[in-house]
Amino acid sequence: MDAPILKKLVEDRAEKRAVTLATRLTDGIQKLVYPSEKPEENWLIEAASEVLASDKGRVVEGPDGEWFLNPFNPPLRLLLVGAVHIAQPLARIGALSGYDVTVVDPRTSFASEERFPDVHLVTDWPDEALAAFAPDARTAVVTLTHDPKLDDPALQGALRSPAFYIGALGSKKTHAARIARLTEAGFTDNEIARIHGPVGLAIGAKSPAEIAISVMAEITETLRT
Repeated sequence: MDAPILKKLVEDRAEKRAVTLATRLTDGIQKLVYPSEKPEENWLIEAASEVLASDKGRVVEGPDGEWFLNPFNPPLRLLLVGAVHIAQPLARIGALSGYDVTVVDPRTSFASEERFPDVHLVTDWPDEALAAFAPDARTAVVTLTHDPKLDDPALQGALRSPAFYIGALGSKKTHAARIARLTEAGFTDNEIARIHGPVGLAIGAKSPAEIAISVMAEITETLRT
């Protein structure tokens, strides 16, 4: 790899920019391809964008020969609002699944290092935390508190972002009340429909660990399909 390309790739990784390293197999020529470029202007940009979406490298046939496209996506992030019992196994499962996990809860008795060792804890109010966190298309946001004072600001921030997954813990009755509040706050039906609620795949989960598994499974399904 040429030194200038390596230097730029390292910079992109540090800045958490999505980029694809494209290598022409016939002669080893390399270039960095960004999804922000207009796909219609270059077949390689479109192909690179597809590889980034799949998060898996592959060989593609171009007009000038075969290219190997290697995606370098920003890290996946999981933002959990509410340092409750379910958040403990969910944070661990999220980390094992390759996510940078952050737990947000202004209640420091819940958001403690004793309860969440080796987890990034934020004790700001959720609206402030979401603004600072700036969810992107590689971010999943899950609210867990059942408390509208904490969950609703987080959901509103998530809905205004390109987060690929938004989930909210609670029963169907709780979710119906949540929808009513978000509608009153000015969100449309299509926007609210982005929320997975009740959160998690329907696997009959009962314990906090089982619920965490169902949530992570639904996040994975949303990411990969």
